[in-house]
Amino acid sequence: MPTFDIVNQLDMQEVRSAVDQAAREVNTRYDFRNTGTTLELGDGTITLNSSTEDRLLAARMVLEEKLVRRKVSLKALDYGTVQEASGATVRQVAALRAGISSDHSRQLNKFIKGLGIKGVQSSAQGDQLRVQSKKRDDLQAVIAALKEHDFDLPLQYVNFRD
Repeated sequence: MPTFDIVNQLDMQEVRSAVDQAAREVNTRYDFRNTGTTLELGDGTITLNSSTEDRLLAARMVLEEKLVRRKVSLKALDYGTVQEASGATVRQVAALRAGISSDHSRQLNKFIKGLGIKGVQSSAQGDQLRVQSKKRDDLQAVIAALKEHDFDLPLQYVNFRD
């Protein structure tokens, strides 16, 4: 029975490279001089620090530009609120979303069942979703429909098997 998996994976090597490039650019650009702007990659988070909100937004734009250039979807970032930090600085934390949460998997299941394609079944397996059908064409139709719809997640379709 043909199957495929729907996953949300991040290439952490690309994320690390993008954060390093953005931090290097922030350190060398003239408009960021003496603003104390930093970008740090933590365990599943990216922390942006700066002296003003304007510089923080500019650093965020530099980071997003580097991520896009390295083909990391911006949907994988979940930005928190801008917080006041010590020393009259501001901080913003962006969480990296990997995996499909149970809420999103329910939403994806409901969408797939709502397509009304006969014989297509989907089931959650941990942080991924497995879709099965007797016909390969039905699975390809499901993939096309999922690509057209925006789920606020960067979805990848892997392990397509006949």
